[in-house]
Amino acid sequence: MARFIVSGGCPLHGSLRISGAKNAALPILAACLLSDAEIVLADCPDLKDVENMLSILSALGVTWRREGGLLRIDAAAADNFVMPHRISKELRSSIFTLGPLLGRFQKAVCTYPGGCEIGHRPIDLHLKGLSMLGVEITEEHGQIICDGRNMKGAEIHLDYPSVGATENIIMGAVRTQGETLIHNAAREPEIVDLQNFLCAMGFRVSGAGTSDVRIEGTQERAKNVEHTVIPDRIVAGTMLCAAAVSGGDLTLSNVKPEHMASIISKLREAGCMVLSGEHSVYLKAPERLNEIKIIETLPYPGFPTDMQAQFFALCTMAEGTSVVVENVFESRFKHAAELARMGAVFTQKDRTTIIRGVKRLTGTQVYARDLRGGAALTIAGLAALGETTVMNAELIDRGYERMERMLTSIGARIRREED
Repeated sequence: MARFIVSGGCPLHGSLRISGAKNAALPILAACLLSDAEIVLADCPDLKDVENMLSILSALGVTWRREGGLLRIDAAAADNFVMPHRISKELRSSIFTLGPLLGRFQKAVCTYPGGCEIGHRPIDLHLKGLSMLGVEITEEHGQIICDGRNMKGAEIHLDYPSVGATENIIMGAVRTQGETLIHNAAREPEIVDLQNFLCAMGFRVSGAGTSDVRIEGTQERAKNVEHTVIPDRIVAGTMLCAAAVSGGDLTLSNVKPEHMASIISKLREAGCMVLSGEHSVYLKAPERLNEIKIIETLPYPGFPTDMQAQFFALCTMAEGTSVVVENVFESRFKHAAELARMGAVFTQKDRTTIIRGVKRLTGTQVYARDLRGGAALTIAGLAALGETTVMNAELIDRGYERMERMLTSIGARIRREED
């Protein structure tokens, strides 16, 4: 078990370069199964979730190696369509390999995916969409068995704009005969990045970033690709929150401010000065943060559920009363009880929390229950009185590349310990 030891009271100052986005890299890595040409990825983050996805690809016959900041992937010898059970149970995004495996082998076998326990995250939209492409799906002994020999293009309307389902259907359709239309598709920037990657390979995808995505199936051989993963808007938002609660100032480079509009808007509402450049963001914190009237998580371009916990921590120290509504996942307030141990004051019912800000939290031992909740507790520790120990820090490693090093480089007093 790993833990962060955080000493509060040090305003953060300096600059950080943001790495590639985990939520863009994972489906792109899965999409490599569609190619037998070499693929080179730049800015693919070195994270636990990425490591797990690469382990899954290795088990399927893919070879890969890191060279400096590049990741070279060769799926030419991929010969296995059965996903490894143990690794898949650790990684929610293992389900992304379903579409590419069907595109390559016309069959796939997987188990129900794992990941953070932040609520009921059914994969029925994935399976429903693939079945509409003609995939025959059966379940035996806890496994999902897919037969895609009769796949063909289809018109699919998603009941909810699920990011994962949108991406899986796109990857399943690019090598499927005919045209596929996805209506009520998710609009996240990571889907646009996947589209750009697939188009560079020679596939025909258009409309990503809107509610309607069109895929024209092709059997042409995929091209060699060099692709740079888009910056991680959630890591960027987390670092801005860290600077805000600590009373510091921070410049981020390698960011896309347009991907962070809802995050920047709420930071300004909290009283922060935020200036955006073409590929940079600068934040200066106020003397005391203001209340945020309401934060409601929504699909993009709404406020991201992956930033809810970090802003929850921020609101616990803001002057006044803030309201946080979690509309995406029903069990994503597990950080709340841990923040209460640090002195946070709030009232919670169902998916709504009313937070009354206090001047200062106090350090104590807290437990990360999921990835973003762990980041929120670390942020709280930066501004708390005394020392905060964040247990289960290995969960934070799933989405942040050596978070303790990032924070130390901008003035935080934080160290990592391992049992």
